[in-house]
Amino acid sequence: MTQPVNAQRRQLVVGGAAVAAAGMLPVVAKADDKVVKVGLIVPMSGPFASTGRQIDAAVKLYQKTHGDTVAGRKVQVILKDDTGVAPDATKRIAQELITRDKVDVLAGFGLTPLAFAAAPLATQAKKPMVVMAAATSVIVDRSPYIVRTSFTLPQATAPLAMWAAKEGIKTVITFVADYGPGIDAEKVFAKHFTEAGGEIIDNVRTPLMNPDYAPFLQRVKDAKPEAVFAFVPSGEGANLIKQFNERGLAQAGIRLICTGDVLDDDLMASIGEVSQGVVSSHHYSAAHDSAANKAYVEAFMRDNNGQRPNFMSVGGYDGMHLIYEALKKTNGDADGTKLLDAMKGMSWESVRGPVTIDPETRDIVQDIYIRKSDKVDGQMWNVEFDKVSQYKDPGI
Repeated sequence: MTQPVNAQRRQLVVGGAAVAAAGMLPVVAKADDKVVKVGLIVPMSGPFASTGRQIDAAVKLYQKTHGDTVAGRKVQVILKDDTGVAPDATKRIAQELITRDKVDVLAGFGLTPLAFAAAPLATQAKKPMVVMAAATSVIVDRSPYIVRTSFTLPQATAPLAMWAAKEGIKTVITFVADYGPGIDAEKVFAKHFTEAGGEIIDNVRTPLMNPDYAPFLQRVKDAKPEAVFAFVPSGEGANLIKQFNERGLAQAGIRLICTGDVLDDDLMASIGEVSQGVVSSHHYSAAHDSAANKAYVEAFMRDNNGQRPNFMSVGGYDGMHLIYEALKKTNGDADGTKLLDAMKGMSWESVRGPVTIDPETRDIVQDIYIRKSDKVDGQMWNVEFDKVSQYKDPGI
């Protein structure tokens, strides 16, 4: 009789343990279900690290300001460095975030080729992909799950072309980095400038990572245009402007006009007074005159050793706002399609001004400002003096 009793006892113990374990499983799953994971892929090292640092700092500031819980769910940001130069690395990281980390949203994407690399994965996994930086027009067409909170180069460029023609500038050479956004900027500026009566006398394209602009600038100087329209990626502007002046183009009476990438707020201190009077167009300036922006700049600089927020930071800050507000609309449901639908058509007052996610294109609609580099309280700032309200991406 002892053996059957012991066997019965073992069955009861094992069975009781199994019931207890089974009872615990839903609790564990429920706890996991409360976490919404955002996979943030940005360059934290390499030549475009400033983009990643700005976005990462803005994401941290948003969560510090608004908390890390929304609609009853904790929002966990998983930061990954893709170095900014290898699409294959971005694709691999996005795949790992989806399959291993089980993220609910992909976000970040510093340059266009990197966004292109991740787009098919977002489609396959049905995960919203919030593009916070990359600016080529066609990015949103690469996946129905892409939503953009940054800007497009055509969107920032066309208003400057129209302003230049209105200003009486007749001849321009375009000067752009030779990759997607740069080519977009070149084509859009030429289209809108010539339609307004101006003339493009040459198109100059430089390698994407190019520390020496001298031979290209000499070509411009020899052609003697009234102005140069320039676009280079964020981080390259200081080098370009300094060489523009060192090569004597400013002294030769050639005006420099550019997109805001060149006069990055983060770099204005290092660029210095050589930028005085340079006119640019963009969707954000750290000098934007609103109470919300002043508070944002103050908090960002406080948390980042005096570093100014730039346009990349705003893409990250608003990207987090979009994710949070979408979760509120879905009552915390992180299903990819439901989140995407909640994001479409959303409007809010950003630190850059009013913005809307176009429900049809999933691209951002926003004010584009014409700014002049000027000294204010002893420091150089991009001071807004004109704008085009609620401007959509005009395409190429």
